Amino acid sequence: MHVYLDYNATTPVAPAVLDAMLPFFRENFGNAGSVHTPGQRARAAVDDARDAVAALIGAKPSEIVFTSGGTEADNLAIYGSVAASSKPRKHVIASAIDHHAVLHTCEDLARNGVDVTFVPVRHGSEGRVGQGIVDPEDVHRALRPRTVLITVMHANNELGTIQPIEEISRIAREAGVLFHCDAVQSAGKIPVDVSRLGVDLLSISAHKFCGPKGVGALYVRSGVSIVPRCRGGHAERDRRPGTENVPGIVGIGKAAELARVKLTDDSGRIAALRDRLEGALLEQVSNAFVNGDPTQRVPNTSNITFRAAGGEAMLIALDLQGIACSTGAACSSGSTEPSHVLLAAGLSHDDARSSLRFSLGRATTASEIDYAIATVPAVVEKIRALSPRSAAVSVPSR
Repeated sequence: MHVYLDYNATTPVAPAVLDAMLPFFRENFGNAGSVHTPGQRARAAVDDARDAVAALIGAKPSEIVFTSGGTEADNLAIYGSVAASSKPRKHVIASAIDHHAVLHTCEDLARNGVDVTFVPVRHGSEGRVGQGIVDPEDVHRALRPRTVLITVMHANNELGTIQPIEEISRIAREAGVLFHCDAVQSAGKIPVDVSRLGVDLLSISAHKFCGPKGVGALYVRSGVSIVPRCRGGHAERDRRPGTENVPGIVGIGKAAELARVKLTDDSGRIAALRDRLEGALLEQVSNAFVNGDPTQRVPNTSNITFRAAGGEAMLIALDLQGIACSTGAACSSGSTEPSHVLLAAGLSHDDARSSLRFSLGRATTASEIDYAIATVPAVVEKIRALSPRSAAVSVPSR
């Protein structure tokens, strides 16, 4: 049996999405920037997709900028807003558990004269570890007169924890500072409304909610200025030049439409499967515990530490049994370093290296979860038996 439990890395393209895209590779192949009939047909499809993406996040269509994915959207938001600021010396605030698309961009800004503060996350209380939530007061304390941008992700890609975006946005608004939110792991899983969240910029990626890879979007609130990262034309209202990826944009539009319709049913069903998997593994495997807040998280994600069992070894052994999961973010695959997210959330290096992320999706079935429940405990015990480290350690109370 083959069981895919790595939906936070990527999702299968929904059949309806593929069906919507195919004509724009073939008969409707026109350039959306052309004025003739084929071009107008492509332009109309892009406009329809823009409407659908805007509806998914409660934005105006004119506030949507199509990009090549979440990473480009993050880069455009951060570089573009910092470059647009007139302050001579600039300061940016980011969270310690953000995606590398944000962290590496901020680190690059720091190398080029921008001051950057990385705020920590809560380690938990009363014996709990790995809560992984930003304290808004830490953001408030990090503010300076020259702060130009705050960037905090909505849902963490490894823990699934949902950050207090509304509280942070109020802090940003009162300080007159722009606020960017990476919503790549929340859009399509939980309700995302840019007005309610109070953000100025927000990034999403199609392949996280059953759309195609290579296309995403950046919400830019009306009145917010960003400097484009590329030059070469007037596409996307002068914010992202280049020929539009019409098939991909049609795909993200259809995926956004489906996500709006299926959101409530999907989230409830997936959360129940996630909880069943999580509960069974904690019951059957000793010295195991869940990382992240147990309630403030997206419905599909479970990050579990299996003490004294190497994550990479478990990953390979489970793959041989037909189960695909992960040890962290897909973009960090191959790194020998433990997850920066788990370390920031308070785990030791050993525990961080002994953790697996199970992320479910729209196509996950009860029989697949049953197979995982029957397979994972034996794999963990086998890896522990081969490990020089002892599993006889106490586990923090949850």
